[in-house]
Amino acid sequence: MYKTILVPTDGSELSLQAADAAIALAKSLDAKLVAWSGVEIYTLPFAEQAYIDQTLYQEQAERQARDNADAVAARAQAAGVACKALTGSADSAWEGIIDAAENHGCDLIFMASHGRRGLAALVLGSETQKVLTHTKIPVIVYR
Repeated sequence: MYKTILVPTDGSELSLQAADAAIALAKSLDAKLVAWSGVEIYTLPFAEQAYIDQTLYQEQAERQARDNADAVAARAQAAGVACKALTGSADSAWEGIIDAAENHGCDLIFMASHGRRGLAALVLGSETQKVLTHTKIPVIVYR
């Protein structure tokens, strides 16, 4: 059925629980995983750029993304599931998730729902909702 499953992670407890569920699914399907964690690209206004070195922020964000993806890969390896850990930069998390799935031949995206509620959901939206509405790849949402 599914052969390559993308598991986006932000390192949160819920995303690690989703990763564990994705690992169990992959094991039952004899599928492989692609663990992906992204770095959102932030561009500071010119005045702020003059005072802040964005290099340090970028390095820390990339290190955190690598740690997040590696944590999922380590869990998969412990369960005997093949997993490739990847990171990437994107203008927004949902775009990075879809790009990663498409670029790595994933036929399923298995992701956590972070469940914003109320005004925050209305104003900020949901990365999960944006993935659901912008991809043709099937998505399993872990709650």
